[in-house]
Amino acid sequence: MQHNNEELVEVLNDLIRINNDRIEGYEKAMNETKDIDADLRTLFRRMADQSRQNKAELVQEVQKRGGGADTKSTTNAGKIYRAWMGVKATFSGKDRKSVLAACEYGEDAAQKAYQQATESEATMDADVRQLITKEKASLKESHDLIKRHRDMQTTKTTK
Repeated sequence: MQHNNEELVEVLNDLIRINNDRIEGYEKAMNETKDIDADLRTLFRRMADQSRQNKAELVQEVQKRGGGADTKSTTNAGKIYRAWMGVKATFSGKDRKSVLAACEYGEDAAQKAYQQATESEATMDADVRQLITKEKASLKESHDLIKRHRDMQTTKTTK
């Protein structure tokens, strides 16, 4: 039983790390976004806040299981999810479309992380599975919103 608990704590810590990555990625995006793009700054702040909330819920689950929550690390320090590091280095053009495309790439990584968590061999009770599923669905909505914003930029540039 202890081994199963350790596996679940590691799965939850992976999700904490991807949320740390999202926070860092969206803070970087806010800093790199031009002043005239106040709408994107607001969107990015909302996405970072979403990950702060997810992280708080995940930390609580880790602590319930007697584990140590990895509240500071990003996936660059972990073993699986490194995509946001690429996002942070991608802000070369700093135009709306580039920033949104980089954010979508990071959102894809978050979806993959949550999908792998749901497919994990770790034993999880219904409450944890429901939390992971809820957060994954919420992040999917964020992904789709970022994608819609990016697609609007593509439409504007082709007209």
